[in-house]
Amino acid sequence: MVFTWLLLFIPLSAALALWVHAGPAWVFACGIAAIVPLAEWMRRGTEQVARRSGTAIGGLLNVTFGNLTELIIALFVLRSGQTNVVKAQIIGSIIGNSLLGLGLAIIVGSWGRPSQRFKRERAGLLSSLLVLSVIGLSVPALFDYTERGIYRAADPLRGDDYLSIGVSIVLIGVYVANLVYTLVTHRDVFEFDEPDSGGRAWPLWQSAGVLAAATVALSFEAELISNVLEAASRSLHLSPFFLGVIVLAIVGNAAEYVSAIYFARRDRMGLVVTITVGSTIQVALFTAPLLVILSRFVVHPMNLVFRNPLELIAITGVALAVHAIAQDGETTWFEGLLLLAVYAIFALAFYFIE
Repeated sequence: MVFTWLLLFIPLSAALALWVHAGPAWVFACGIAAIVPLAEWMRRGTEQVARRSGTAIGGLLNVTFGNLTELIIALFVLRSGQTNVVKAQIIGSIIGNSLLGLGLAIIVGSWGRPSQRFKRERAGLLSSLLVLSVIGLSVPALFDYTERGIYRAADPLRGDDYLSIGVSIVLIGVYVANLVYTLVTHRDVFEFDEPDSGGRAWPLWQSAGVLAAATVALSFEAELISNVLEAASRSLHLSPFFLGVIVLAIVGNAAEYVSAIYFARRDRMGLVVTITVGSTIQVALFTAPLLVILSRFVVHPMNLVFRNPLELIAITGVALAVHAIAQDGETTWFEGLLLLAVYAIFALAFYFIE
């Protein structure tokens, strides 16, 4: 019922931006509030699809539609020329899904339970893919550092762009292979039995309609947010980098957070891990490389060079934290608290970046 009332923020944000011409901070806040109920409806739609297609495909759909919000926001921000904000949003999504999203889900799911279990095979594969993500997103930055600082190449940006495109193609190829591995050749290993949520399943057309309508509304809100991002950062006395790495990343992944908390409370930790860590994998191996390739067709091309060492440390920290949590196939509330603590440390560090 609460989420239904929050849908009123959609026309309200449109009115503030298009007719009232309210301050950027108000438009930004209403746009964020409007995305929350849309994320909940996307969660409902993907859950209904999962009841018909199985948990493996259902989890993938949940991750994909959740990251679609992120992709749409990033494309609008990229079009405005703020490539550093897009990169910050990518980093924020990576740490947000696996630290904030998973941490909150573990704490909520553990309430009244000593522990929760999930399949170690799936978590082990996700941990391996996170290691690949660290390598893939770190090499362009290290290459840029060596070319500029050690070898002093005449045109390092040219090499950065070519390497970023090549790495992006490799990462997307690995992600596609991962889908074939988990959904086709080894589906029996990674499909997990989960209790039915009960009630009558929606017809497929209804699920598709809800997902399509939510996606269109999210696109509209993403454009509103991107248009006022820079002005809102000045009004709120926050750097555009912080808004990208924390605020936009949380907004863009609201669907995953809502879904993860919902399924964790229902003791479906296998699906929770697939949604949170799987979303991180999709951002690192598919969304970020796809943005690099798509940016070739807009005015402001983007590469995979993250010049702030703290961003690379954050990616590495996510891989280490997830591996530590996932290695035993069991979670407790204290492990969730540790993930939130790591996220809070990174958020504090990002807050003080100018």
